[in-house]
Amino acid sequence: MSQPVDQAASRPVSQPVSQPVTVSITRHLAPGHDDEMLAWIRAGSALASRFEGFLGSGWVRPAVGSDQWHMLYRFADAEALERWESSPQREWWLGAAQGLVGHAKVERFTGIEGWFDPPSSYDAEDLRPAAAPPPRWKQMVVIFLVFAPLSLVVNYLFHWLLPDLALPLRVLTSVLVMTPTMTYLALPWMTRRMEWFLQGQPPPWRRRVSA
Repeated sequence: MSQPVDQAASRPVSQPVSQPVTVSITRHLAPGHDDEMLAWIRAGSALASRFEGFLGSGWVRPAVGSDQWHMLYRFADAEALERWESSPQREWWLGAAQGLVGHAKVERFTGIEGWFDPPSSYDAEDLRPAAAPPPRWKQMVVIFLVFAPLSLVVNYLFHWLLPDLALPLRVLTSVLVMTPTMTYLALPWMTRRMEWFLQGQPPPWRRRVSA
């Protein structure tokens, strides 16, 4: 190939360490090597999953027979991403595809916008375009399921623990508590458990009954 595999993606990450980071890489595959590419992708995901802060990975092709493979992986923050991207495991993994895989573009996204864009993984016999993000009303429902009970609990506790605190200070303190709790704990947890709803799939209990 005309470019080495993913040298640009190994640069130090300059994103703030406090936000989740999603990396999107467009790779090009030499013709006739789909099986090798699938094995290589799965090996990389298995290695990355052993690193602290790994949040998921996936891939999709724009069409059957296309030489482009769009790959995603996500880490909890830039520091966790840097540990993976500078690791000997990743270096070995990239080296295994020399001469087979090249890349054209690397993009990074930070913050909440990446949570509702789950990576898609399809077998070679069932390759489809990447799924569209969930409708905004579904995203709103998931955020409400987190915000409403959390707001109720925090405000009740503050009313009980700090009854004499002025209302503006009480609101400010509750926001300072709820914002990081939602961002790093509650919303990611709820998003994982409501993925079936966001993606329009049957709920887990119905899938178990059908099986």
